[in-house]
Amino acid sequence: MKTNEIERLAIKRAEGKIAFYTHLVIYIFVNIFLFVIWYFVSRGFPWFIFSLFGWGIGLITHFINAFSSTFVDRLVKKEYEKLKK
Repeated sequence: MKTNEIERLAIKRAEGKIAFYTHLVIYIFVNIFLFVIWYFVSRGFPWFIFSLFGWGIGLITHFINAFSSTFVDRLVKKEYEKLKK
């Protein structure tokens, strides 16, 4: 790979990880806000769990997408080293 390609790939991966962390922070704050609304208004059925679980599934897939490339790269490197021996 050329230096420009490696730099572009590194930037793309870093942006993906930053996007995940931003998503995580927003998820935490919004769900805390929903919990507080539930706590002070109704305390009946915990309806905020729908947001926690539904949005949580999206957050998990975002995590996998952002960090799987690092995992895949490590596996490829291991296999490459095995085949070289």
